Amino acid sequence: MILFKIGFLSISIIDLIDIFLVTWLFINLYNYFKGTRAGQMLLGLIIILISSFVFRAIGMSGMSWIINQIQTVWVVAFVILFQPELRRLLIYVGTSWFFQRLFRVGSSNTIESIVDATMKLKQKGWGGIIILQRDTGLKNIKEAGTPVKAEVSSPLLLSIFNPASPLHDGAVIIQNNIIESAQCILPLTESEMIDPDMGTRHRAALGISEETDVIAILISEEKKQVSVAINGSFKLNFDKLSLQRFLNENLFLSSGE
Repeated sequence: MILFKIGFLSISIIDLIDIFLVTWLFINLYNYFKGTRAGQMLLGLIIILISSFVFRAIGMSGMSWIINQIQTVWVVAFVILFQPELRRLLIYVGTSWFFQRLFRVGSSNTIESIVDATMKLKQKGWGGIIILQRDTGLKNIKEAGTPVKAEVSSPLLLSIFNPASPLHDGAVIIQNNIIESAQCILPLTESEMIDPDMGTRHRAALGISEETDVIAILISEEKKQVSVAINGSFKLNFDKLSLQRFLNENLFLSSGE
């Protein structure tokens, strides 16, 4: 269905949608790369693409051919020279709201295992911190701990936090459906607003949530309570259903190291 004509160009609804999507794509790409060398080169590529369209539209076949050759070389050079920036862009796209909603962290079995282990630790009066990694990388903290590299399961988490286990001190870090490391030392919060009754575990859970976007599940052996630290604040007194609901709403595919 043709809406209107501009000279020899016939514009339809599909054309308008196409123009809108291409414009939106290039604006977002430019904003992402703005201020970098990749941004300057991307701007040059956009100018070449527009020039190619204009020359082809007005029938300048010679200039159109030259621009097309430059365009091919420019795209290849862009990919080769700016691999790190493109890698970050792909990670950014993969961690966008749409894809996070589409690809949740592991299966529901992963969350069920975490919730089950948390409630059993609470019942037994065993303390622990379970760190659920999201976008922010925790490479240094994981490397300083003891590598586990095992699929998440409730029995494994219980065995790690068993007071008789050599791994029970420190935190466990889970990325997607894998227990990456145990015995991890976390940064302590320096906030003076924290309740004086809260111990080192609370300070560690709050500290890591202030510096990164993790979800820190804290099981208190003294109070037999489950709390969650996220974005530098505590949410207290979780039961099984509320914890499962919270994780289903907030836990997504992790791309960090």
